[in-house]
Amino acid sequence: MVRVDPETRRIYLACARGLVAGHISLDAADDAGLDIELPVFTVGQVGQLANIHPQTLRQYDRLGLIVPERTEGGARRYSLRDLDRLGQAQHLSQDESINLAGVTRILALAEENRQLRRQLRRSHQSQGSSMFAAAADGRVVEVRRSSRARLWRQDTTHDEADPTDSKSLIVWSVRSRDR
Repeated sequence: MVRVDPETRRIYLACARGLVAGHISLDAADDAGLDIELPVFTVGQVGQLANIHPQTLRQYDRLGLIVPERTEGGARRYSLRDLDRLGQAQHLSQDESINLAGVTRILALAEENRQLRRQLRRSHQSQGSSMFAAAADGRVVEVRRSSRARLWRQDTTHDEADPTDSKSLIVWSVRSRDR
């Protein structure tokens, strides 16, 4: 099980609240760079977030509806994906009166559809459009291209006839409304 620092935990908790309230989607969290599979939340936290009794969560686990990761000690740890599935399951069972077997099937199809949309979105990106950088912890991360990027060239020869002999720098402007 991965240890999560307090700041990261706060970020995931804020995202979870947004998911439960319907302010953000799982795809938006994924696109923002959050690991939607990261098992962060305890049974109690998920119960409070989703306003559901922890025993109901345990029952959903036994039925295979929402199956969280387990720690080495056997404690359940839920991810953003699990929380999203829980919200959908609650809506389908309580508001639409669909039985749990139907809910399980609908959730499986919805996840398959989400994955296909994600693959389609990525396939529409032009070849070679991905860039990679080193994260602060040393991991290699994909950096999405942006219309905010500016390419600055410094001509080292002062001869514009040979553009291959120049140095380039890409600068991104980051605005809070773009996040």
